[in-house]
Formats: sequence, C-alpha cells, structure tokens
Amino acid sequence: MKNIFIIGSKGIPAKYGGFETFVENLTAEQNNKDIKYHVSCLAENDKEFEYNGARCFNVKVPEIGSAKAVLYDILSLKASINYIQQHNLKDSIIYILACRIGPFMSYYKGTLKKLGIQIFVNPDGHEWKRSKWNAFIRRYWKLSERLMVKHADLLVCDSKGIESYIQSDYRQYSPKTTFIAYGADVTLSTLFDDDQALQQWYSKHQVRSNDYYLVVGRFVPENNYELIVREFIKSSSKKDLVIISNVEQNQFFQDLLANTKFDKDSRIKFVGTVYNQELLKKIRENAFAYFHGHEVGGTNPSLLEALASTKLNLLLDVVFNKEVGEDGAVYFSKEEGSLGNLINKVEQYSKEQINQLGEKAKSRIINEYSWDKIVSDYENLFLK
Repeated sequence: MKNIFIIGSKGIPAKYGGFETFVENLTAEQNNKDIKYHVSCLAENDKEFEYNGARCFNVKVPEIGSAKAVLYDILSLKASINYIQQHNLKDSIIYILACRIGPFMSYYKGTLKKLGIQIFVNPDGHEWKRSKWNAFIRRYWKLSERLMVKHADLLVCDSKGIESYIQSDYRQYSPKTTFIAYGADVTLSTLFDDDQALQQWYSKHQVRSNDYYLVVGRFVPENNYELIVREFIKSSSKKDLVIISNVEQNQFFQDLLANTKFDKDSRIKFVGTVYNQELLKKIRENAFAYFHGHEVGGTNPSLLEALASTKLNLLLDVVFNKEVGEDGAVYFSKEEGSLGNLINKVEQYSKEQINQLGEKAKSRIINEYSWDKIVSDYENLFLK
C-alpha cells in the first residue's frame, strides 16, 4: 500500500478553490486500490474522518493573519511525519500543494530522508507576481519557491510553461519535474434553457441567452479586467459584457471605474458571484463568447471550464493560455485595439466557424484535461 499525504489545500469536501477541487476529484475518482490518501483539512478541531475513501485529518490553526496558511502547511507536515512514524509506514510520499514553506524545509529534510519519505511539490503559478501581495510578501514567496524547488524530490507542474520556468530559473538545483495538468468536468449542465433558476438569473440581470460575453474569475488586476472593459467599450458590439466575480468596492474597483467610466455603458454588468455550479455551467454554455485575461500562473481552472462549456473563447496571448487553448480559441494581446478589433471580428463569424472552434475546444479538454486522465496520470506517478 502506497501512502500519499496531501497537504496545502483547505481540505475536502471541496467548497471552493482549485486545489480543493483537485483533491476532491483525485480521491472521488480513485481507481487503484494500492493507494491510501491522507488529506490535511483546515478546521477548528483536530478530528479525523473518512471521505471518498481518504483518511482526512483536521489541522487547527490559530488566527495569525496572512501567515496562517504558512503555519497550516507546517503543522500539516508535522502531523504527516508523526503519523508515518507512529504507524511505521514505508515508502510514503508527502505531496505539498504550493510553495509556502520553503524556508522551513531544510529543518525537516533530515527526518524526511531518514524515514524514506519523498517530497513532491506542486509549484502552482507565479504567486510572487500577484498584485495583492506587498513587496515583503512577494520577496518571501520568491524565496520560498526557490527553497521548495531545492528540497523537493519531484515537482509536479500543472502547466508546461511553469515546468519550463522551473527548469530555467532554478537550473542550479537540477530540479526533477514532470507535467500533469489540472482537470476539468466535461459533462453538460443538468439545467435546461427554461429552468426557473436560470431564467430568474437572466431576468434579474437583464441578460439574454447567447447575447453576452462572459468573464469569470477573481477580481484582481492581473486578470486584466481594465483591458477587457476598456476594449469592450471601444468595440461596436451590441451584446452585454457579464462579469461574474467577487467584486469589492476597493481601490482596484475605484481605479477601474475612473479609468474606464464603465458605469456610463449599460452593456457592462457586474453581477456578483454564482455559487450554484450547475447554474454557472449553464451560464457558460449559453454565453456568446468567453474572455480570459489571466496572465499569472499555470493552467487556470476557469479557462478549462470555459473551453469545456463555451464555444467561442477569446484568450490573452500568453504561454499558459495558448498551451491549453491551442487552435480551439482565438487570441488577443495587450496592445491597444487588439481585443476591440477581435470582438468586432468574431461577431462576423458564421455559426459553422463558431461550432468548429467549440468542438476543438471541447476535444482539448476531453483528450488532455479530463479528470479521468488526470487521476490516471497521478496514480501512475505515485505508484511508479
């Protein structure tokens, strides 16, 4: 029996978040019974429970602000090591999601080696580039990433772009890497077009099926909301721009308003969040097109979901997005006029052109990003 300890997600059952959804699917769709998963869960107590056949162990962490996630990973690592020692487990793997505890890894390295524990790390995306962090935290993230790479036995990258970056920027450590993508659900929504919840949502926001462009994502500058809004305003489209995001009346929102004056354009609609996943899937399916302006990180879950659901996808031309979309999407740059002109162009596409793009996009997801494939790839890796 191979024991795999997964730390770094908030745990399962998954309520939200990419890593949480990954662990949910990895355990729920497990095929090989020679693997036993142990999953750390952020909680208010230290209880254990079984879920999806995995042993889940709660980790209680005091409220210490932004350092809470770092402490959570450290306590999860300690709990995993203690369990391995107490049960005399051999040939275990601790899989750490994200690079939060690099400066602490050298302290544990000797114990891990002595116990024959391998450390796998998912480096996630370029966390140190995210605008929400101040300069000090960004420096910490970069340092932590470097030290996680240095001490990992294997780095599992969910993007080939991230794998190339790790190999290039940290070549002094000769890092061992492999690529396994993030997964996506390729099934259609269970809702029909006349579903009451869908029609109520359309009515509330004055939106019509196949008559809107859609954006779904965190409300942060690196997702290029300003670029998308500004270029959409310049376009001649008669359709709406529907933005599903956790919009807060913060400085970013005020700057976006001041720079674009989007409140003067009735086509632009910030509609808040949609937590009903079937409803969100149906909203994606019925969109005329999807905008994806993310430029930080690896394979983005919201991009996979869009390619699986929406026929026409307009993506920012960066390596991470192009790697996923290939010829199943169309691309825009950050140059002035690029997206605005593309909007005008795609509205002249025939139904056949749009359907062909949709088929290519869905084929990308089915062939390369289905959870069946991802779970199989991970099981092969863990048992190798």
